[in-house]
Amino acid sequence: MRIKRVEGRFEPTSDRRCAEAPGGMVASAFPDATAAGVEMLAQGGNAIDAACAVGFALGVCEPQASGLGGQSTGLVHYEGRTFAVDGSSRAPSLAHKSRLRKPDTLRLGYRATTVPSTPATYRWLHQQYGKLDWRTVLEPAIRIAREGYRITRLQHDLQVRERENFLAVPSRSGARYFLDEAGEAHPVGGLFRQPELASVLELIAYQGIEAFYRGDIAAQIDADMQANHGLLRADDLALIPWPVERRPLARRYRGYLVKTMPPPGGGRTLLLVLLMLNYLQSKFMGGTAPERYHFLAETFRKAFLQRKDRPFDANTYPQLHDKRMLSKRYAREAAATIAEEMDVRLPLEDPVGEDVGETTHFSVMDRDGNTVAMTQSIELAYGSKAAADGLGFLYNNYMLAFELENPAHPYYLRPNALPWSSATPTIVFRRKQPWLAAGSPGSERIFSAVTQFLVKVLDGSAPLHRATDEPRIHCSIGGKLSYEADRIAPEVVTYLEGLGYKLTPREPYAFYMGCVQAVLKRQTDAGFQGAADPRRDGTAAGPS
Repeated sequence: MRIKRVEGRFEPTSDRRCAEAPGGMVASAFPDATAAGVEMLAQGGNAIDAACAVGFALGVCEPQASGLGGQSTGLVHYEGRTFAVDGSSRAPSLAHKSRLRKPDTLRLGYRATTVPSTPATYRWLHQQYGKLDWRTVLEPAIRIAREGYRITRLQHDLQVRERENFLAVPSRSGARYFLDEAGEAHPVGGLFRQPELASVLELIAYQGIEAFYRGDIAAQIDADMQANHGLLRADDLALIPWPVERRPLARRYRGYLVKTMPPPGGGRTLLLVLLMLNYLQSKFMGGTAPERYHFLAETFRKAFLQRKDRPFDANTYPQLHDKRMLSKRYAREAAATIAEEMDVRLPLEDPVGEDVGETTHFSVMDRDGNTVAMTQSIELAYGSKAAADGLGFLYNNYMLAFELENPAHPYYLRPNALPWSSATPTIVFRRKQPWLAAGSPGSERIFSAVTQFLVKVLDGSAPLHRATDEPRIHCSIGGKLSYEADRIAPEVVTYLEGLGYKLTPREPYAFYMGCVQAVLKRQTDAGFQGAADPRRDGTAAGPS
C-alpha cells in the first residue's frame, strides 16, 4: 500500500458523505447522529463523549437499526490502550426454548427480546473515559427526538417492507410508533417526532441509567411485558448488563496491525480471511481480475465455516486460546486448498437461520488520536416490531442469536447468556498508533464488507471514499454468491457462474451489502478524513 496515495487522493464530497477536518472525525449512518458527535468534539469532548452522543442519537434517528432496546459493542483506543467493549445484551431469566416454540416467536413480539444493554454500555463508557457532563452527551439525542428528523427514502422503503410484520404483533405497539396513523409507511421527507422517547432520554440524562434499569422505566417495561406475555422482568433489568472489557483479537495484514472484536463478536472470521489473503499477491488482491472475486468468495466460505464449526465463548471456555483458531499455519493450509474451481468439499447448503440481522456502525477519532469503532443493533430491521408502551423505543429480537437445539453449544439459550454476534468493529494501526477505524452492519455480511474495504485500502491503495464505494460481493458457506448487479463487470459474473456459484444479483449499492463507516488520522499531513458508505443515509464530518 502507498499511504500517500490513500490519503492524497481523498476527495471530500458536497453531499457530506466524505469529509476532511483538522480536529477529529465522525462517520455514522445518519446526518443528525454525525452532527451529534461533532458537537461533542467541538465542545472539547473526547472520542468517548462523541461516541456516546452518536450512539444515543442513532437510536433516535435510525430506529430501524438500533435503540435503547438493543445492544452495543465496540473497539476503543484510549490514551495508548486498546480494548474491546463487550456490551452484549442478556437472555431473560424466564427464557427457555419451551416458551419459544410458536412460529415467529423469535422474530416478532415481546418474547423475542433480550435484556437491553445499550444504555448501560454508554453510561459505563462515559463514566470510565468521558470528559463532558452526562447531560451534555445526551442533549443531541433528546433534541432530535423532541424536534424531529426527516424520514429518508431508505426508512420509508424499510417501513413498507416491514409493514406486515409490524401489524402482525397483536398489540401493534411498534406500528403505533413507527407507522403513520393509517398504519402506512411515513412519507419521504416527513418530519418524525418522538416526544415519549425524548422524555425517556431526559429521565436517563437527569437520573442516570438506574432510572432505566431500576426505576420508573424498568417498572413500565415490566408491566408492558406482563401485559403482553413477554419474558423480560424487572429482576432482569435490575441486574444491570454492564459491559465487559475484553482483549481485542489482533493479526497483521500487509504489515499493518489489525485489531478487532473477540467473541461473542465476529472478528475472528475477519482475521482468518485476512490471514488467508496474506498469502496472495497484494497487486492481485487490489485489482479487478475475475479470479480475485473467486478467491474472495472461497476465503469467505472457509472462514465462515470455521466460525460455525468452532463456536467459542471466552466465558464458557476460558482455557482455549485464540491462537489455535487464528494460526498462520492453519491459514496457509486453508489458502492452499483454494483451487481454480469452487471447493465442492465444503457444504453446498447453507445453515438454517443464517443470513439474517441488521445493525448500524459508526467510527470516531478525536484530535488526540483516541478512537472508537462501535457497532450497535436491535437485530432485525425494526427489531421485534414491538415497542415499549409509553416509552417509544423498540424491543430487540436477539433471541434469534441463540442456539436452541445443542446444549453443548457455547451460545445455547440459558438465563443471562450472551447472544452470538457478527459485529466486527476494527482499528488498523500504523507504527503503534491508530490510523484507520471502520466497521459495518449486515449480519454475516459484516466480515465480507469490512474485508473488501480493507483490501481496497491496504492492497489497492484506494482512498476512503473509493473503498467504501467499491462494488461488493458476498458468498455464503453453501456457495450462494450475491453481487451488485450492473457494478460487477459482466466477464466477472460469467466467470463466477462457470465455476458453479449460485449467483444472486442485488441492486447497485445494495442495502444487503453492508455499510462501512470509516475514519482515519492522516500520517502524511495534519488532520482527519472520513467516509460514510453510500449504501445508506450516512455522513462524515469533524470539528474545525
